[in-house]
Amino acid sequence: MLKLNTVLQADLCIRALIQYRILHSSILQKLSISRFNHLQRELSTSSHRYFHTQKPTKSKHRYLQPKEWDEPFTLPHLGLDWHFLLNKENRDLIAENIAHRKGVGDIDKVLDLADKLKEEQDAAQKEIIKENLISEALDIPNFSHPNSPIGGDTEAQEIKVIGSKREFDFKPRMVREIAGKGLRMYRDENLTFTTGSKTYFLEDGLARLEQALVSYTVEKLMKKGFELVSVPDLLQCDVVDSCGFKTASDRSQVYRIHPKCYPDVCLSGTAEMALAGYFMDEVIPHEELPKKVMAVSRCYRAEAAEKAIERGLYRVHHFTKVEMFGVTASENGTESDYLLQDILSIETELFEDLGLHFRVLEMPTQELGAPAHRKYDIEAWMHGKNIWGEISSCSNCTDFQSRRLNIRYTDPSGQIRYAHTVNGTGCAVPRMIIAILEQNQQQGRKLTLPEVLWPYMQGETYLSGEGKTKSWYTFVKTLRKV
Repeated sequence: MLKLNTVLQADLCIRALIQYRILHSSILQKLSISRFNHLQRELSTSSHRYFHTQKPTKSKHRYLQPKEWDEPFTLPHLGLDWHFLLNKENRDLIAENIAHRKGVGDIDKVLDLADKLKEEQDAAQKEIIKENLISEALDIPNFSHPNSPIGGDTEAQEIKVIGSKREFDFKPRMVREIAGKGLRMYRDENLTFTTGSKTYFLEDGLARLEQALVSYTVEKLMKKGFELVSVPDLLQCDVVDSCGFKTASDRSQVYRIHPKCYPDVCLSGTAEMALAGYFMDEVIPHEELPKKVMAVSRCYRAEAAEKAIERGLYRVHHFTKVEMFGVTASENGTESDYLLQDILSIETELFEDLGLHFRVLEMPTQELGAPAHRKYDIEAWMHGKNIWGEISSCSNCTDFQSRRLNIRYTDPSGQIRYAHTVNGTGCAVPRMIIAILEQNQQQGRKLTLPEVLWPYMQGETYLSGEGKTKSWYTFVKTLRKV
């Protein structure tokens, strides 16, 4: 049993257990229009176009009774800004924003469906139109920040560069050669009989390095005011969709559990999803904002390497990550951007203390995805591939996620508003291992570790493959002879 030092810790554990049970319910439903039968009136040009009319709860937390654990999962009432979306005077502004963001979303279709809904007399047909209207409205992306460059990845703007590129007196090697052939602590080939492609094993010192990176990051973030939350890896698909990650599209990166086990459950691609769900349907007192939490989780992504240069440890199906997540007020619109800058400075400090050479980029509109208002990427120089490779990012999603998950707060006057959400990566282990190994490599079979990690490696200052006679290379060589 866990020893809880404070009432706060006990409260967090209870909430985590309750949410775990919610997120693993075996009786699930898809998001459907039946959840919006509470409508008291139809859309009209003169009415306030919000689909939810439920009065907000006064309670700080939404605890569920045990009997509710087995009831169908339902999302909170959608709080999309229908008044803004369906105002035809905003059509050109919304369409321009969509065009700048890969063209995903169709405001004309939304407006057309709204007109049809108003004119339709048949009740059954109205339900179908409503469902289509909501589906199309959910595809409208967040608005881009004025400073976000317009265009694709080539338009990213370099904000600053930290450190300098190291010069070697030998040809730099890629991480696979350093970790596998040199240190003999890494394996990523001939795994189809156990795990399949794009997977890997970290052994001995590299496995300890993974734990050291996590411990180093968590300790640093705790000092910055982030609270640690343990999150589930299985999430309702509706929660994932509400965060802006498509679960049903042909190119979805999200793994879905077989429907015979759980009808609509996904493997989490990032702790951002679970942390957003953690605050779902909450009304947070303004004096508690900003809320800053973090989680260490396993991330699962069904993505494939689009380029040969991204193969190997750089792009894999599963990895460990430390994620930061924040909830802020939204009265003046600057609160979430302030937290974004705070998270960016923390990420910069984390990587600078590791002695890495990296740069910070302001990402262009086509790289923001659906939920982000503004996004920064951090790329480290990877000597083996001679490229800049992404190791971290942070995003301000403003009210995109909060309106879909009903995350709200009370302002100083007592009015209930939708909060803003912000997220950032503290440590994505595989990318960090690539950056550390390739930037600190030596010609032999030793590798000096960053000094800040020594306390988390039981005083070990370097990794060495010397004296290791067994390796998976020997196994592969034997296999090929058979």
